[in-house]
Amino acid sequence: MKPFSVNLSTIFTEVPFLERFKKAKEAGFKYVECQFPYDVPIRAIEAQLIETGLTLVLINLPPGNWEQGDRGMAIFSDRIPEFKESVQKGIEYARALGVEKIHCLAGVLTSDMNREQARQVYLENLKYAALEMAREQITLLIEPINHADMPWYFLHNIGEAAKVLDELELSNLMLQFDFYHIQRLHGNLLVNFERFLDRIGHIQVADVPGRHEPGTGEINYQNVISEVRRLGYRGYIGLEYTPIGKSEDSFGWVHRFEGVAKT
Repeated sequence: MKPFSVNLSTIFTEVPFLERFKKAKEAGFKYVECQFPYDVPIRAIEAQLIETGLTLVLINLPPGNWEQGDRGMAIFSDRIPEFKESVQKGIEYARALGVEKIHCLAGVLTSDMNREQARQVYLENLKYAALEMAREQITLLIEPINHADMPWYFLHNIGEAAKVLDELELSNLMLQFDFYHIQRLHGNLLVNFERFLDRIGHIQVADVPGRHEPGTGEINYQNVISEVRRLGYRGYIGLEYTPIGKSEDSFGWVHRFEGVAKT
């Protein structure tokens, strides 16, 4: 199993973004991910990756205007040109920084939207994004997100997400399986993980209900990680949680798993 990757958008937030790469290196990690790197010049991030020797394994596409409530643009018929621009921006960053996977946020339904029409736009936009990314050997990811954290988020069911993959039949379109969201959406974590294993391109972890580090809530991550390994998952495990205390103090659970994060 490949090592864990630290999400620099949620961990090491005690320091500015570019300083988090060094923090991750000092904590013993080799892999990092982040949500939206677009406020930082590519060359500045590249310099940090070179200096630390870290590999950036995952980013998100630009979500639109986050401060005004955007959580993706892929379902909006009147924002297709903007969505396509976001795809090109994501590819630009991924290509320059060696990123092999990009997550696409779908968007939040508004009261005046027809869900089926939004779904058709979503499918067309995902097809465009996946085909563009295929030219760069990048995998596009979609992720079900629970409504408690993101009210009226379009994609909130893992079965629906799998249907999207079935309809589009694109080899570089896969699921991002966040154990935190799946627990809040469906429960039955390991049943769902095994059911969709062949479609999962990346996984992320955080505990429920606080979305803090594993060991602070109701999920038995000792069992989860053991089963993930037994089932043969060979991708990265993203640490996308908010530490309860200092970031450096939140990794005790990682080091219990045979020192994976340091190998």
